[in-house]
Amino acid sequence: MRLRALLETEALGLRLLGGEEELDRTVRGVMTTDLRDPSRYLSGGELVLTGLAWRKNPADSEPFVRILAGAGVAGLAAGEAELGDIPDDLVSACRRNRLPLFAVNEDVAFATITEYVVRQVSGERAGDLAAVVDRHRRLMTSGPAGGGPDVVLDLLTTDLDLRAWVLSPTGRQIAGAGEPLAPGVCAALAGEHLAAVRTGRRGPHRISVQGITYSLFPIKGAGRGSAATVRDVRETVLSDWLLAVEADAGDWPAERLDLLQGVTQLIAVERDRRDAARTVRRRLAQEVLELVQTGAPPAEIAARLRVAAPVLLPGLGSAPHWQVVVARVDWAGGEVPGGPVAQSLLEEILVDPAASGPEPSDRIAVAHAADEAIALVPLPALGAEGQPDRALHADELLAVVREPLAAGLAEDGRLTLGVSAAVHSAEGLRGALEEARHARRVAAARPGRVCAAGHHELASHVLLLPFVPDDVRRAFTARLLDPLRDYDRRHRAELIPTLEAFLDCDGSWTRCATRLHLHVNTLRYRVGRIEQLTARDLSRLEDKLDFFLALRMS
Repeated sequence: MRLRALLETEALGLRLLGGEEELDRTVRGVMTTDLRDPSRYLSGGELVLTGLAWRKNPADSEPFVRILAGAGVAGLAAGEAELGDIPDDLVSACRRNRLPLFAVNEDVAFATITEYVVRQVSGERAGDLAAVVDRHRRLMTSGPAGGGPDVVLDLLTTDLDLRAWVLSPTGRQIAGAGEPLAPGVCAALAGEHLAAVRTGRRGPHRISVQGITYSLFPIKGAGRGSAATVRDVRETVLSDWLLAVEADAGDWPAERLDLLQGVTQLIAVERDRRDAARTVRRRLAQEVLELVQTGAPPAEIAARLRVAAPVLLPGLGSAPHWQVVVARVDWAGGEVPGGPVAQSLLEEILVDPAASGPEPSDRIAVAHAADEAIALVPLPALGAEGQPDRALHADELLAVVREPLAAGLAEDGRLTLGVSAAVHSAEGLRGALEEARHARRVAAARPGRVCAAGHHELASHVLLLPFVPDDVRRAFTARLLDPLRDYDRRHRAELIPTLEAFLDCDGSWTRCATRLHLHVNTLRYRVGRIEQLTARDLSRLEDKLDFFLALRMS
């Protein structure tokens, strides 16, 4: 706004005492002071309001005005309540320093002027920022634009004095203006956002963390995650980003809320672009895993790995070690496919916290099939003992993200994850895949919404299972378990769950009966029926072990 606009606003009660030729100066803010030297608090463009308490004698006016002029303020408004008429020495000093001077009627409070200026300046800044955001959106939609989300967040800070951050659903900071948020704060914000989305609350969502209020705006993708293509919120709740603003948006005018919605749409364009860039890595993972699962020759798998390595690790001179991570998302009812959700989550969870650059997940290739996602993760560096540095550990992967993900899964979702040991050749990749799947099944047997298990948690006999030929495994499990499945299907007898519980309780009749809420005699009847149908004796260690392996391989 211009100084001229202040003079034309009768409600402000301003009277011009000098500086007619400078009334087109731009006002960027307002400051009230009675300090003799307020320069440390001035940045230029302010309308300075003063009650003249700093003036002890006429000689004080010239130094005061010179300080204001040197700081580049827009103008000076002096109140008449203290001295009545504005002193001539102040009028003369302002004229010599070409500083516009206004007299403020004693009936007008400085707070009235301040509120008016702040409201006008903020509205103009918001309009300017909206134009910049719209222009930036058009640029990013038509082609790549430099800076990504950080550019827009910087605009929010400089033009609206709003600190903001873009967070992933796990609480990872993707972009931000100023100091990064503490990991605990990020996790709390992400958890609140996911919980709000699952309960159907409309954004922005407000939350107070460590005494600071944040407003959370969902960032909806313009592609796969757009409202037109999503039938169930569970399809995208664990993959959408969010914009966290350090402010309470509850009393914001509609114009500012619309502006922030425009910012989220702009960031969504960048999100979709990053998703598109992952397509190559996803395709590589899919091709390698199809070869592994169809029993392709190791030489063919190795050739495909050599193609993948330069894409995932540019400049790598030799073939890396590899780890396999398997994740599964299960929703109650089964009508929502978990595979794409698990794929997006795994790409997020596996991001290396120490990585830098615009896309820290560029070392991760994730494929998905049905409700399962499979990640192929290269480990290039070798440690002192020949083992890969920074190898993935199941318990560490979910340590930070467990809380927000549990909020997003709510009461009807579950995430289980398994991690293999590192392998250094194509021959070991199939075993690593089976090992990761077994570890995920171990995690699935545990309580909780978010569970993980690693290869080190598998017993030695389980480690041998991946190397048993598929036809042998199928025949072994069918011979032992098919009679029980058929009987359960015809009579609803629950022999399979009874067998699992009996083995899990180490053959203890009392503990097993308590777990299944059965009388011991009923349990004995069921076990007897199992032995009769399979011609096995569950008091013998060998038969117990056969049943245990059959259940693990099924």
